Amino acid sequence: MNEIGNGGLNNVEMEHIRRHHRHEPGENQCGSALVKHIRAPVPQVWSLVRRFDQPQKYKPFVSRCVVRGNLEIGSLREVDVKSGLPATTSTERLELLDDNEHILSIRIIGGDHRLRNYSSIMSLHPEIIDGRPATLVIESFVVDIPDGNTKDETCYFVEALIKCNLKSLADVSEGLAVQDRTEPIDRM
Repeated sequence: MNEIGNGGLNNVEMEHIRRHHRHEPGENQCGSALVKHIRAPVPQVWSLVRRFDQPQKYKPFVSRCVVRGNLEIGSLREVDVKSGLPATTSTERLELLDDNEHILSIRIIGGDHRLRNYSSIMSLHPEIIDGRPATLVIESFVVDIPDGNTKDETCYFVEALIKCNLKSLADVSEGLAVQDRTEPIDRM
């Protein structure tokens, strides 16, 4: 995908990124913003994204999640990662949960992985696809580049994880949207 500030995104997407995705990568960091168009209305998609306590509902690499305390800004979650990734746990803090603007931001503060100083922002925006309500999802991140890795390697790895998560979010959301649009069979 595109690094923040680079071409390839349309004007609407760039405006949403400018307004809601204010990362300032440091010298030894990389960052990027990825976009996904989902054929499901914002409330449907947001109902999954806003569940800081249940990321496994759409994130395929999460096997378990335990939240400490109430679900509020500053809440921490302990995430268990499925095998196959170079990690088993991650400790994450809820930075922002805005139900009006549909923005979720998290920061990774611990775990047995190499994603140091990782911060992400996900925003949802209404759009129309083929005459139906749909959702533009933008997820941006910034993270330290680990010793022994290049900026490109680090961004590629994180982008691959986010693309997987966004595809899964689309699959789950679109599946729910189709169920909601289905008319009962016994209507005759």
